[in-house]
Amino acid sequence: MSRLAPLSEEPINEEDTTNSSKKGNTWRNWLKSHFSTLFNKKSDLRILLSVLGCPLFPVSVLPEQPLTEVSSSAQYIIQHFTAATGCRKLEGTVKNIFATGKVRMAMVDELGSAASANGVQQAGCFVMWQMAPNKWLIELVVGGHKVVAGSDGNVAWRHTPWLGAHAAKGGVRPLRRAFQGLDPLAVSNVFSLAQYMGEKRILGVDCFVLKLSADHADLVDRSDSTAEMIKHAIFGYFSQRSGLLVYLEDSYLTRIQSPGTYPTYWETTMGTKIEDYRTVEGVMIAHAGQSSAVITSFGDNLKSGPVITRMEETWTIDDLAFNVPGLSIDCFIPPEDVQKDFPDENLDWGSPLHR
Repeated sequence: MSRLAPLSEEPINEEDTTNSSKKGNTWRNWLKSHFSTLFNKKSDLRILLSVLGCPLFPVSVLPEQPLTEVSSSAQYIIQHFTAATGCRKLEGTVKNIFATGKVRMAMVDELGSAASANGVQQAGCFVMWQMAPNKWLIELVVGGHKVVAGSDGNVAWRHTPWLGAHAAKGGVRPLRRAFQGLDPLAVSNVFSLAQYMGEKRILGVDCFVLKLSADHADLVDRSDSTAEMIKHAIFGYFSQRSGLLVYLEDSYLTRIQSPGTYPTYWETTMGTKIEDYRTVEGVMIAHAGQSSAVITSFGDNLKSGPVITRMEETWTIDDLAFNVPGLSIDCFIPPEDVQKDFPDENLDWGSPLHR
């Protein structure tokens, strides 16, 4: 796979969108001249879709882990989770998953009231397919903009109307949205090897907390000479009473610096409340939730101090089915543009500039 052009969320004027790739305006030039307008009202929807639309999980999905022995606190918690969801009955029987849902996204001001470019929340919907192993595709339409992201098991990619098709750096990682209660088997496989962090009460629920972090090698793969991924970790909160996953919280930090400039740091934290579990073919699946994200940029070049942007999303699942007929590996082939040659400069979705 050739290295691709940088992923960036530049607030490009509508009339310039078509020719933006031809102008050669890199994120460095934009960062220098347009930093103060990054989160202007015109770019609200693009920022919302980039951060909340199709974020990736920090670690790859590992092969199914045997849970025959309770050798750690994490495995004990996951055994409770698998029993509560009944997800083990999916092993060896489910080849694909199909889901449809609705979303509402909005920027949030300092007082916590929802706002957007039009003064109202942006409504939309999505369709998502998954196929083992590591194949997934999502189409998300919000406010008239359509974003498509997917993975064929070898490369994860995303297509937006303002940037075209781009691939994510590093190893193939799953879609974070699938871990919001839609794929309990993947949750159990990944978090069974997590680090136990103790107990914490969140949203009025007493929970066990498990932590997963991207390892150093993967962070290096997702970095380059000007954008360094410093950390990416996620915490899963499992109810002590029900055993279900009720909250996901992740954060990542990126250091950006081009020659002759001060470094700028971007930290993004996202929390997702997971609720409304219902039984689908004998398996407990979450059908609703709310996500909130905070992006903080800071550095010596920001004389006025850190820049903070807040955004929110509510989502519901309308339909979910297993083993949909007709779904094949051909449905997960990346766009042709992903396989073309691009300049030897590529950034990870992990930065809010390029996500």
